[in-house]
Amino acid sequence: MKTPMKSTVTAYLGLGTNMGDRAATLAAAIAALSATPGLKLTRASSLYETAPQGLTDQPWFLNAVLEVETSLEPAALLFACLAVEARFGRERTVRWGPRTLDVDVLLFGDRTIDTAELQVPHPRLHERAFVLVPLHEIAPDAEVPGRGRVRDLLAGVADQPVRKA
Repeated sequence: MKTPMKSTVTAYLGLGTNMGDRAATLAAAIAALSATPGLKLTRASSLYETAPQGLTDQPWFLNAVLEVETSLEPAALLFACLAVEARFGRERTVRWGPRTLDVDVLLFGDRTIDTAELQVPHPRLHERAFVLVPLHEIAPDAEVPGRGRVRDLLAGVADQPVRKA
């Protein structure tokens, strides 16, 4: 008797780092996420260098967005992302401060999620060029629930510096 396959959902993850060898960190984080059971990497954006937001007196970030197919529930996907962050020494000490690695769940299918642990779509996704530009590269027609299509949201962040690395 065959075991039925779990259904999958397309999710988007945002990655960023501004400490150490940023490109090597992102490459290793992508490999770690790809090896996570229940997660299959389907597309990855280019790397983008972006100015820090919030706390601006720190090095620029290197960012990317991944498209994944996942059979994980949203909370399990979040915990998988947090586990990868921890492997790279992530400590949450200063809000918007320097970080070895940040992995955010940006979108989870067409779902809106609002729990103490997880908000999807990511609350400031529509305001951040460092997420929208790489997301647009791989999924310009992706829908951000309650906000619109990624391609239409880009105009609102045109003043934020983003350059392909």
